[in-house]
Amino acid sequence: MYDFDYKRPSTLDEAASLINEDSVLLAGGHTLLPTLKQRLAQPETLVDLSAIDSLRGVCPDGDKLAIGAMTTHAEVANKATIPALASLAGGIGDPQVRNRGTIGGSVANNDPAADYPAAVVGLNAVVNTNKRAISADDFFVDLFETALDEGEIITNVTFPTPDAAAYMKFDNPASRYAIVGVMVAKTSGGVRVAVTGAGPCVFRQSEMEAALSGDFSPRALENINVSADGLNSDIHASAEYRANLIKVLAKRAVAQING
Repeated sequence: MYDFDYKRPSTLDEAASLINEDSVLLAGGHTLLPTLKQRLAQPETLVDLSAIDSLRGVCPDGDKLAIGAMTTHAEVANKATIPALASLAGGIGDPQVRNRGTIGGSVANNDPAADYPAAVVGLNAVVNTNKRAISADDFFVDLFETALDEGEIITNVTFPTPDAAAYMKFDNPASRYAIVGVMVAKTSGGVRVAVTGAGPCVFRQSEMEAALSGDFSPRALENINVSADGLNSDIHASAEYRANLIKVLAKRAVAQING
């Protein structure tokens, strides 16, 4: 690990004032700290957000649920009033990961196998920062890339409460990262199907959304053939296997909702 200055601000404004092109933000640290230890990053300043109380909390507000960026996965699992979101958070990693990792860190990192991006897109959430509000469909750009600008800090993620939703994941048995994860949600704006783990970035499965809008049942997905083009292929699963998993998990999610 290279030398760096460590800062632990207590307010959002103080944190924002410390950000420059040579600094990095520390949330849960599950990606950043191993990267630093392997000397794959060399920031001059590490800005730890853990002392900023305003970035924590699970706050129901009418038909919406606002979750502070520094809220841990365990807190989301225990306190979220959207059952599908609570279940998703409870399936992340192991207890050690869930008690340190944060929703803001996961969303900002945009790991292709992370679970939260499927929830953000599937539930049509809004990612709020210290500068603006970014809709789910505009936030995730590509592999480890988001719409965040330099100096932007996620403050909370606001989830509209769906009519119904379910998340199904086929996970790596060691890390519990999603080989494929599918969030299906019935929202005020229609049916949304978000897929994580299968491609370089979370994406919506529009063909499934259209089919389920006409017939919200697993049989509506029977004749949909998911293409393997552009999907991930690695030691864990081929692109073709992931394509099949998308359909299998979407049908299971719909079946659970109809339960």
